[in-house]
Amino acid sequence: MQAKIKAPELRVPYWIDADGKEREPLTLAELGMGHKVIFCFKAACPGCHSSGFPTMQKIVKALSGKDFGFAAIHTAFDGAPENSQDRVPEMQEKYGLKIPFGHDPLVGRAPTFMEDYRTRGTPYFVVINPEGYIAFADFSIDADRLIQAFA
Repeated sequence: MQAKIKAPELRVPYWIDADGKEREPLTLAELGMGHKVIFCFKAACPGCHSSGFPTMQKIVKALSGKDFGFAAIHTAFDGAPENSQDRVPEMQEKYGLKIPFGHDPLVGRAPTFMEDYRTRGTPYFVVINPEGYIAFADFSIDADRLIQAFA
């Protein structure tokens, strides 16, 4: 049996809201009381563009309004010029995702989200259940299966 791991509070310093306006740092509570889906990406990550973003678009489209909260975090663990903070609004607009987007720069060994959630790269998906525990964390997620489970 897998140990239950409580989802750490977000420490990502820079955020824009669903309309692309800079905002205060996002908290997990702001994503609602239901399930939360967090997508980690890098602007210069080919897999993020070929599979990660399309998967997140599908999940957001199907599960919006079903007690789900969504966020995307630019975990810039390398490639500073290609993965700078100014790429965040560009990615939000390019993929038409009306959800909060954060930028988590490299500080010390890794961005805060990567440290706290022990992610290993991008694209990466984390699902947090309504009780606040990490229910899923991996490089890819079966969007159809997730959607079917909550349709």
